[in-house]
Amino acid sequence: MLTEAVKKTIQTAYSTWLEARGLTARYGQRLMIAEIAKSVAGVFLDTEGNRCGEPGICVVEAGTGTGKTVAYTLAALPVAQSLGKKLVIATATVALQEQIVYRDFPDIKKNSGLKFEYGLAKGRGRYLCLSKLDTLLSGSDNQGMALALYPDEEAAPLTGEALGTYQSMLDGLADGSWDGDRDNWPDIMPDPVWRPITTDHAQCTGRRCAHITECLYFKARENLDDIDCIIANQDLVLADLALGGGAILPAPEDCIYVFDEGHQLPDKALNHFANKTRVSASRKWLDQTRQALAGLAKDAEGDADIQRLLEQMNKSVDELQHQLQNVWEWLESAIQEHGEADGENEGMRWRLEGGHVPDQLAQYAIVLAASYDRLAQLADRLSGLLDDALAGRGEKLTKAEGELWYPLAGQIAQRAKNTEALWLSYRRADPAGQPPKARWMSFIAFTGGVEIELASTPIMAADSLTEQLWKRCCGAVITSATLTALQSFDRFVTRSGVPESSQKLVVPSPFDYFNAASLHVPAMKIDPGDNLAHNQLIIDMMPQLVAPAEGTLVLFSSRRQMLAVYEGLQSDTRDLVLLQDNYSKQVLIKRHQELIDQGQSSIIFGLASFAEGIDLPGNYCTHVVIAKLPFAVPDDPVEATLADWIKDRGGNPFMEISVPDAAIKLVQASGRLLRKEDDRGRITLLDRRVVSRRYGKALLDSLPNYRREIENWN
Repeated sequence: MLTEAVKKTIQTAYSTWLEARGLTARYGQRLMIAEIAKSVAGVFLDTEGNRCGEPGICVVEAGTGTGKTVAYTLAALPVAQSLGKKLVIATATVALQEQIVYRDFPDIKKNSGLKFEYGLAKGRGRYLCLSKLDTLLSGSDNQGMALALYPDEEAAPLTGEALGTYQSMLDGLADGSWDGDRDNWPDIMPDPVWRPITTDHAQCTGRRCAHITECLYFKARENLDDIDCIIANQDLVLADLALGGGAILPAPEDCIYVFDEGHQLPDKALNHFANKTRVSASRKWLDQTRQALAGLAKDAEGDADIQRLLEQMNKSVDELQHQLQNVWEWLESAIQEHGEADGENEGMRWRLEGGHVPDQLAQYAIVLAASYDRLAQLADRLSGLLDDALAGRGEKLTKAEGELWYPLAGQIAQRAKNTEALWLSYRRADPAGQPPKARWMSFIAFTGGVEIELASTPIMAADSLTEQLWKRCCGAVITSATLTALQSFDRFVTRSGVPESSQKLVVPSPFDYFNAASLHVPAMKIDPGDNLAHNQLIIDMMPQLVAPAEGTLVLFSSRRQMLAVYEGLQSDTRDLVLLQDNYSKQVLIKRHQELIDQGQSSIIFGLASFAEGIDLPGNYCTHVVIAKLPFAVPDDPVEATLADWIKDRGGNPFMEISVPDAAIKLVQASGRLLRKEDDRGRITLLDRRVVSRRYGKALLDSLPNYRREIENWN
């Protein structure tokens, strides 16, 4: 329960912070602090500090300008300290994570009077691996260092430019100007250059590494046990849960979590629990594995145990190659017979309705799952023998050779386990009465060849999050500006699995939406379902939608429409457009801001990623144009499987999925306009369905109280 002492600490911290900042209390922020504190403190712990009963969970929708970071920190941190738990703040992006660490928390610590220590947590993949870099620069011929499963995982050739970058890294580490964190490197770091010099959980030799005392990842994390608050991101939390919890971060039982931008948590969880594999790429990877094992066999001559194990692994690789050839032939024929055109990949896709797997494919899956399991077990045994070498107990391999080859064994084991999980999903039937998994196969044509990809993913993350997170954590806060859909938390509760007993709260934004912004729906006789006519309408209207020296953001729900409108514009208007596909997001926003600062007009054409998470305050965005209501693409395999399941249960997929999802996306898109209390502007929606269809009123009512300007037909 919330004790008087903790309540007093929170109240004092808030008043102290307000006074130091010269601010007055905001109703929404005060309400958020009170409800979070009451919820997360409402847990019972036994004498050993373990939670008894329900976790303390608070779901808070807080509008822009509420001051969410201050509210959840001042409320949850004193509670966590009083319970002896860690506060883990999980953001949606690394950028927001760093904003909290380097801007928000120094301010809170300085001005609130609270005594606490905090630190930043990132995964191994964000840090340079000194062992990998040392091996690379030493010129060791280790074919096992980078077994690429997909083309985009191929390492860049070791060119003079790459070598120069690596040498600059060493210089930066030596003079203290760089800490080994990829995000702190001063220049753009291409993935092919970075990938060979970082590692993951499976490949890291841990305490046996020759560079352990200088390890940049462990240095960055060495104080996490001694601090009160860890600032992580949602992907890192989910990765930790996937490893059982407590592998990367403290165990869930010892944590109170805050999920900032928490509306993204269910979708991020789906991505973490999804499985994919490509058949042709898998065969290529097996060829690379065989070559790498040959290199290890050469170094391990005379080591009878390793040689016997390598013979078994080679046999397992050969069996998998044969099995994958058989399944390729069956899949190629089946997709051509049952598949439909897949415009996204310029190939064909076969979605298994209801997730039901054909008997023949299930039989292939049984065999392949067993074979990958066998390879994973052998690779784990190889890791054990190489660990002996690292410890100086090897029969022939030296410690240096053990360190060189250990990552190979870990990588083979991890790849095999990941691929086994995909085939297990195709082997096992979904439990009766439970939502099925979405399963589909794609035949992809690309320059230089063809590929078959198989995918399997849950259609909702509720069960996985319930088992791995909600049932285990001490408490949690989920907050965002968009957690309700159609003025209800039902959608989020269904998809996230948060307990029904969780406290749910909508905190009003301090913004005066009615006087700050207008929502304009022009008179149009074109239905957005007529793509060509709707595109032409937008092309014709665009010049009148742009004002001189104004920042305009035009949001499209499909790349095809965005490009069609862009190409159809007259040159004088098109010259004002910054197209998402032509720039990185950072470069595009910087260019846009420079043009506005120079008193010029600038128009951003963007897709979904620009409808959420970008900040263009003041004059940088005074007009948001939404080309079409953001309904999901109807042929998305996950959404289609979810729709089938709802329909089979007697529901209405359009009203239960499509409309609520569109409502949230519409709120997010319109929310790009007002980022500060003194911002002003207008929103134009080029879709009359909000007034012509029965569901339109619900969509309009889900928006903030913008001043409505809906033109009549005549």
